[in-house]
Amino acid sequence: MKKLYIYDSSKKEKVEFSSIKPNIAKIYVCGPTVYDDSHLGHARSAIAFDLLHRVLKENAYEVIMTKNFTDIDDKIIKKMNESGKTLEEITNFYIKAYKNDMNSLNILANSIEPKATENLEAMKNMIENLLLKDIAYKTSDSIYFDVSKDPNYGTLSKKINDENTISRVEINKEKRNNADFALWKFEKENDISFGATFGKGRPGWHIECSAMIDKHLAYKNEEFQIDIHAGGADLLFPHHENEASQTRCATNQHLAKYWMHNGFVNINGEKMSKSLGNSFFLKDVLKSYSGEVIRFYLMSTHYRADLSFNEEDLIASKKRLDKLYRLKKRVYGVESLNVNGKFKEDILNALNDDINTSIALSIIDEMINIANDKLDSNPKDKSLKKEIISNIEFLENSIGVGGNDAYSYFQFGIDDMTKQKIEDLIKQRDEAKKMKDFQTADKIRDELSSMNISLMDTTNGTVWEKL
Repeated sequence: MKKLYIYDSSKKEKVEFSSIKPNIAKIYVCGPTVYDDSHLGHARSAIAFDLLHRVLKENAYEVIMTKNFTDIDDKIIKKMNESGKTLEEITNFYIKAYKNDMNSLNILANSIEPKATENLEAMKNMIENLLLKDIAYKTSDSIYFDVSKDPNYGTLSKKINDENTISRVEINKEKRNNADFALWKFEKENDISFGATFGKGRPGWHIECSAMIDKHLAYKNEEFQIDIHAGGADLLFPHHENEASQTRCATNQHLAKYWMHNGFVNINGEKMSKSLGNSFFLKDVLKSYSGEVIRFYLMSTHYRADLSFNEEDLIASKKRLDKLYRLKKRVYGVESLNVNGKFKEDILNALNDDINTSIALSIIDEMINIANDKLDSNPKDKSLKKEIISNIEFLENSIGVGGNDAYSYFQFGIDDMTKQKIEDLIKQRDEAKKMKDFQTADKIRDELSSMNISLMDTTNGTVWEKL
């Protein structure tokens, strides 16, 4: 097995990945709070850790990929009160929308997708455990976690002594320490609540992930519960810091052996944020660009770096991806055989170096240029064509691009009615050709050409694309 290196946020350095159990990788990625449509930040995180998923698979790991849905939260309750809809109506709608968006980005299926509302007992049990240990305590409004009881609190994010730590937490005179955080919020007016031995209410945000990992993923007799915990850089503190502390105190285990975080998406020089009013919904971008184009663009910047979103770069990235599909068109209908060994090794070496997509994409550019030159010199070389299509199929598995039909890729943006009209005209042209009515066939081709549609007659029939 090749060596795989990842950047561990807790150590703040690149380290060699070694799983807790041989050839098994347990990963937990913090998922969305389902009260609104997914945005580019969600897409960035999903693609970053989908690449991790694929790289581990290419390295012969069985990957147990888990992503949660936070389906009980202040924002969801606010939306309920504003819309008159039930919690289930809101959360089910946005979970479905999120999954559709992820499918458009070619994100591999998760092994487990736990919802907060379906794991309340696990959360209550963990809270009861912490109460018994006097690490959690009760006030008039909530049950809080006492951070002073954990001598390792702050070691993950290194932010415990940061002057901003306290300002991010609501001041409450009943709290033992300003940095203490809510594990359970007691029932109040216009809220959602659930029964518990320690008082009716609902869970805080941080307890959700710790309890789910302990229930669904954790190795119970190991130093670490899972191999990798991942999410956006904004989650490192306080969310992941609090998760790590809860798990240590409740289970006497470390939550994760490695921590990974993806960078922000910046728009107009500012971190993307709902409060700034610059959050681009993914569904809006998908109206103008295919999910594969968005995926290719977002992975063109290393996952740990901040990405400055702008449409000029997106268009340039699309043109780069277009070249891969134009090469795929040149070998249309050819069956794959064996991927080029050096090409595969070079790509995996790049990806095994903390998912270095910049180098991987430059290797792909070089492969495209060399393949086109070779095809120009010997356009009938079948073994070359089989190798090219094999290389592209390898890219579909390893980085999640190149898997679409070479002609369908260039048909994006054409509505169903126009597509049907094009297909009907192609059928009429085929019938005219069978009847040797070449004048009509040429007339139809000219009509399609006026619609900026290019035809190519192949052994598999006539295919078309938008110019």
